[in-house]
Amino acid sequence: MTIETATLAGGCFWCTEAVFNDVIGVQSVESGYIGGHVPNPTYKQVCGGDTGHAEAIRVSFDTDQISYGEILDIFLATHDPTQLNRQGNDIGTQYRSAIFPHSAEQEREALDAIDRARPDWPAPIVTSIETLGEWYSAEDYHQEYWEGEGKSNPYCLAVIPPKLRKLRKSFAARSKEGAAA
Repeated sequence: MTIETATLAGGCFWCTEAVFNDVIGVQSVESGYIGGHVPNPTYKQVCGGDTGHAEAIRVSFDTDQISYGEILDIFLATHDPTQLNRQGNDIGTQYRSAIFPHSAEQEREALDAIDRARPDWPAPIVTSIETLGEWYSAEDYHQEYWEGEGKSNPYCLAVIPPKLRKLRKSFAARSKEGAAA
């Protein structure tokens, strides 16, 4: 087993975390903040939009079960990579679409994944590829949010189920629930 890490920002981290927790080969998903200039930011600071951080997830996955390229394909299909500094009603640079490669190889794969995704979107993809900077774990109550209080949060109930349906339809062989069906 070889474990690799992907760091991705696709809007609300509760939503991207929920998707990747359902992907076969994913060992863990952690919500956090990256890409900003304030050390140890809080959720409130990041939501204010002044720290430069993005809400992001750090995905640890087994490369014997899923490749980095497949992780990126799922990422680019389950959020809207054509929206600049927003996802739906979440607006601001903290909700930007970004990939933070951990190596030169991951950067090449990110460029390839964006090229593969272009035909699937009616507008240009604006997902940025940014330098991997300091990672800050989000507060404990953000971790595994969908599995906890997220299922009673109206925002999550409106946004996460459609993402999970898309995962389970478009990547059924990669979804824990889709593969079980």
